[in-house]
Amino acid sequence: MTRPLRLLTFTTLYPNAAQPHHGVFVENRLRHLLEHDPGIAARVVAPVPWFPFSHPRFGGYAAFARAPAAETRNGIAVEHPRYPVIPKVGMTAAPYLLYRAARPVLERLRAGGYRFDMIDAHYFYPDGVAAAMLARHFGVPLSITARGTDINLIPRYPRPRRMIRWAAGQADALVTVCEALKDGLVDLGVPAGRVTTLRNGVDLSMFRPSADRAALRRDLGLPPPGLAPVLASVGHLIERKRHHLAIEALPHLPPETRLLIAGEGPEEDALKRRAAVLGVAGRVRFLGRLPHDRLHEVYGACDALVLASSREGWANVLLEAMACGTPVAASRIWGTPEVVAAPEAGRLFDDPTGAAVAGAVAALLADLPDRAATRAYAERFGWEDTSRGQARLFRAAVGAPAAA
Repeated sequence: MTRPLRLLTFTTLYPNAAQPHHGVFVENRLRHLLEHDPGIAARVVAPVPWFPFSHPRFGGYAAFARAPAAETRNGIAVEHPRYPVIPKVGMTAAPYLLYRAARPVLERLRAGGYRFDMIDAHYFYPDGVAAAMLARHFGVPLSITARGTDINLIPRYPRPRRMIRWAAGQADALVTVCEALKDGLVDLGVPAGRVTTLRNGVDLSMFRPSADRAALRRDLGLPPPGLAPVLASVGHLIERKRHHLAIEALPHLPPETRLLIAGEGPEEDALKRRAAVLGVAGRVRFLGRLPHDRLHEVYGACDALVLASSREGWANVLLEAMACGTPVAASRIWGTPEVVAAPEAGRLFDDPTGAAVAGAVAALLADLPDRAATRAYAERFGWEDTSRGQARLFRAAVGAPAAA
């Protein structure tokens, strides 16, 4: 192939100007792939649910209305066609609605000269199913990457499960971000030999140890390092992230222990009420949503990150914290044990209780690893291996020679 291999990345998990943090892990994966292999080009089609009003009083739905129809992010052209979300029947209809919304955009791209060689889809349902329809319509190879809830929750429903299995059968390449999700696909009947695990990486230049942790703490109104343990819980304030367990751990920990919660979402008021009921509201700081490139300030300031999620594929916050030298206390679910696999990485806990979280945190704080050792552990998880594996897989799917 004398010209670049042309990818069409298709996913609803992709940032836009109105939602700059939404699906940033997919954007990072694609960006690092293109940096790794100049012989690959990409355009992105990232559909957004249709919503008629952009007024802030409509909350997260208003962001859908504010998302641009097209934009360029990090040098990559991105299209955001709208698709309808139908209450009550949306789960079943979503793949077809995505397909109908995206097909004219793909036809326009091809007519305009971007004749993509394959579709690179992220998130199996509904995105991967719609991508399988698109790949069949345009007669191009297809790769689908499984990321978490699309395999560890959605297949519990019979019709989505059947469609996921159909899409897997149509794909030329199947990717998961951890071995646990690969096992989930195999449980659905997909042959293990058809699935490649290519984990997420961490940006080791963005996330790095701070040269002045005291300044980070001072800026956050916290005591200097060594005077009071500081924990952080980072992510959307939704039930699945179980930030309440980090709050419920505080009564079991020394009274000087502080907790930073970074994120926004529908659970914020309930979390604040829970902290008040437990008498720890003065020990909890809600930071709101922070830009991705500022999270290193939180990781660098705290002594440990708590991730108490009930479901995760490959939780990026774990490696981000470790890259800043901060170990973690995390629930033993899905791909997390593959990330937290050494003492310098942190501790795992099994029970979804505040006491269990506190036990893991206490054990970690009693024998904190050297921050340089935690950073060295994270350095094993850069993007290079993942990008190399993606490039090899995509070139094999289209029959293109490997890049020099």
